[in-house]
Amino acid sequence: MTASDATRDEILLAALPHVPFDGWGETALRRGAADAGLEATTVRRLFPGGRAEMIAAHSRYADRIMLEELDRLDLDEMKVRERIIAAVRVRLEQNAPHREAVRRGLTVLAMPQNAALATKLLYRTVDAMWHAAGDKSTDYNFYSKRALLAGVYSTTLMHWLNDNSEGFSATWAFLDRRVAEVLQVPKVLARVGRILERLPDPFRLLRTARSA
Repeated sequence: MTASDATRDEILLAALPHVPFDGWGETALRRGAADAGLEATTVRRLFPGGRAEMIAAHSRYADRIMLEELDRLDLDEMKVRERIIAAVRVRLEQNAPHREAVRRGLTVLAMPQNAALATKLLYRTVDAMWHAAGDKSTDYNFYSKRALLAGVYSTTLMHWLNDNSEGFSATWAFLDRRVAEVLQVPKVLARVGRILERLPDPFRLLRTARSA
């Protein structure tokens, strides 16, 4: 991590408590910089892209902290299902003190002009989760796994944002159910693929029938 990266993280973390009141953007960044004892000019240098860049920086930071936390867990002793659940939980739990900031960030990312950025950040997060879980697929499963996890993570995130249960217990129960459901999909697709491979080629049969 460079000195600029460390300073960017310092400003970002100091700005997060201001986001629920000031929104994502220069005002929160300036206040964060002031809280960190840094000059306002540093904000313009490190966050030239404004609020979109600020949100992207927070997402990358959260991904990095998630991976550091997962490295401290004994993932090798877990089943794939448990690894994925752990990754999603860690990613959400670390943001528990800043849930309103996350909510406001999603509102910004939902704007049409930020659709590409939202997709990029979501892909980066679920890709990091699968790599942490030990996924080494390179075929179509690589993309299907990430697409499925993107759905799980997105719906669990929305559930978490509105969860008032103690310790977010309702969210974790929801997550357990969603992961159990989606992990069945690749197995079903694989079985269907094997069945289709055993079926006769309809075009070959048609050619045979015509030549008879």
